[in-house]
Amino acid sequence: MTAPIALFDVKAQQALIRPELDRRIAAVLDSGRFINGPEVAELEEKLAAFAGCAHAVGVSSGTDALQIAMMAEGIGPGDAVFLPAFTYTATAEVPLVLGATPIFVDVSSQTFNIDVDDLERRLDAVKRDGKLKPRAVVGVDLFGLPADWTEIEAICAREGMFALDDAAQAFGGSLGNRRLGCWGQATALSFYPTKTLGAYGDGGALLTNDPDRAELYRSLRTHGEGRTRYAVERTGMNGRLDTIQATILIAKLALLEGELEQRRRIGAAYDAALSGRVGIQATPKGMESARGLYTIRLPDAATRTRVQAALSAQQIGSGIYYPKPLHHQPAYAAHHAASITGGPAPLPVSEALCDQVLSLPMHPYMSEADAQRVSEVVLGAL
Repeated sequence: MTAPIALFDVKAQQALIRPELDRRIAAVLDSGRFINGPEVAELEEKLAAFAGCAHAVGVSSGTDALQIAMMAEGIGPGDAVFLPAFTYTATAEVPLVLGATPIFVDVSSQTFNIDVDDLERRLDAVKRDGKLKPRAVVGVDLFGLPADWTEIEAICAREGMFALDDAAQAFGGSLGNRRLGCWGQATALSFYPTKTLGAYGDGGALLTNDPDRAELYRSLRTHGEGRTRYAVERTGMNGRLDTIQATILIAKLALLEGELEQRRRIGAAYDAALSGRVGIQATPKGMESARGLYTIRLPDAATRTRVQAALSAQQIGSGIYYPKPLHHQPAYAAHHAASITGGPAPLPVSEALCDQVLSLPMHPYMSEADAQRVSEVVLGAL
């Protein structure tokens, strides 16, 4: 009987570093410094060095990273935040929590990332309507592939908007000779366990080259503290990264370069087997995906159901990211309809992708032969 192939595999990595993890966790337990221990600062230094940026600030989750970044800009009621409709809910919920209005933008049918032409159209519509002030663009590096940051940065610079990179699925990806973490004015990371760098619980970070923003992020993550603990200078939140999660991430970060290379090998094996037979996420020249997820595009929902059933019968994991575009979610639909007078146009690519996408196993502890086996099952079910 052939061995199962999991969609994600966090156990294989743990087996490699378990003694180091046990040693590090024991040291934290012995120290008793469970909040803001020295390991948090050590991780921040290593994250910044890996990404090639000046500052990293550890926080409690990827969602809180997004929220702290927007709070630091004073984004709130009357502000428009542009973001792709085809992504995880956190990207949209944060503007609403702060009282701002998410403006959903369609994505490219080739890269699945925010379509800069549609971004321009929706920006123009918001400006003509005059009800909201354009304040920010959140570019999502979906499935590990960088968004078109050259264009996004240019648009934001022209319009005086904040450029925020949601790189939750993409730590380790790059555009040109710059890794993600150096694009936009800030980058939000998630350390959810299945990410390219994942903790054993929730965690996140903000990366930036701006020292003033970094200082503000540190204040906001700790209830708005100033230079001393009980000098509260602003309204903040409890968004700190636990010391135990930080020390786990330090141990795992040492493996990341090798794991990224293996993810790319697995991705190349999938590409070779599946290109021309199913839709695959295009990687524009000059971009390098972190391969956080390997997601194919099938003709329709019925085909996807058939392929997923065939994979399951062979004990092969799969997932649907995402089954519904954000502007169709009950929590957001009314805001989408009311964001522009007369209602914004449909988002056809995002709507179609949600019926077509299927994510296949992708992790650094599977083999190229595993990718070939998965591909054969997919092709056999078409």
